Parts: sequence; structure tokens; C-alpha cells
Amino acid sequence: MNYYVIYDGNCNLCVSLVQLLETLDQGKIFRYFPMQDEQAIAQWEITPQGCELGMILIDANDPQRRWQGSDAAEEIGRLLPLGTIFVDAYRALPGVKWVGDRIYAQIRDHRYTLFGKRSCTYQSPYGSAS
Repeated sequence: MNYYVIYDGNCNLCVSLVQLLETLDQGKIFRYFPMQDEQAIAQWEITPQGCELGMILIDANDPQRRWQGSDAAEEIGRLLPLGTIFVDAYRALPGVKWVGDRIYAQIRDHRYTLFGKRSCTYQSPYGSAS
């Protein structure tokens, strides 16, 4: 089972999180594409402007099945070993999902100010669709 993660390759926080996922997953579940790679993301009918609402997770077996923003972050967490336990607990706490969604949006909208912008776009070694 493979998933594609579309991330901001110029965002220091986004790249750090992708690098953490790369270390944990070693390319077994996820493939990574920066939103700046317009040719790569166009295959899923995604534009860089469409990525402004946050990272995107796409099911490689059913590309119409996709998550964006905090929903994508939760689904990525759920797909990791033992991640379902933590994501289910997070979702079960009253009001926490709502707060988490708002925090995600604030970080997304101010990511360069809060975490800085890279001088060159990060390309994951796990970026091929194969």
C-alpha cells in the first residue's frame, strides 16, 4: 500500500517532518513530492495554489481518495505503526480535533515566518512513483 505526500519543499518545518517520516518509513508506505514540482503534482490534477490549504496525502491505489491539511497529518499518523492508537485517542477527546485544525491552519498560513524558508526546494530520495 503506497501513499503520496505532497508537501512544501521550501518550508523548513515541512521538510523536517518529511525527513522524519523518511527515517521512520524508509519508503515502504510513502513517496514524497514537493508542491513546487508542478510537473509531478499535475499528474494528480493538483496545482501549487491548491496546496496552499496544506499538505496533501493521496492513496496511490485510488488517487481520488485524498486528504488535505490536518486531515492528511492525522491519516499519515494513522498509517504509521501504532499510530492508530494515538490518532483515535486524539479524535476521541472532545474539542481537540477542532483546536488541532485551527492550530494547523495558523502554522500553515505563517510557516515561513515561524520556521523559515529554505533557499532551495527539498527533493526527497523517496520521490519516485514506483
